[in-house]
Amino acid sequence: MDLPPQQPGTQFLTAEESAKVDAALLSSPEKFLTRITISSLRVLTHIAEEYDVNLEDLTAQQVIAWFEKDSKIRREAGIDAAFLKW
Repeated sequence: MDLPPQQPGTQFLTAEESAKVDAALLSSPEKFLTRITISSLRVLTHIAEEYDVNLEDLTAQQVIAWFEKDSKIRREAGIDAAFLKW
């Protein structure tokens, strides 16, 4: 299944970061988890900015609500209107 290309500014792992993960002395599962963690940090930072809270003050309920909102935007206005492009 082909995923749509990410628009500039919505890529969660840069080519340089990906290369650094590839070069790390980690197993394949550890590299995968590292990529997800870096990407998650980017998404959480964005969510915190939208809620105008410090990242460390972001709650699980805010994260869930944000994902529900982004999902609704994707369903109603299309993938290009949503923050997450999948």
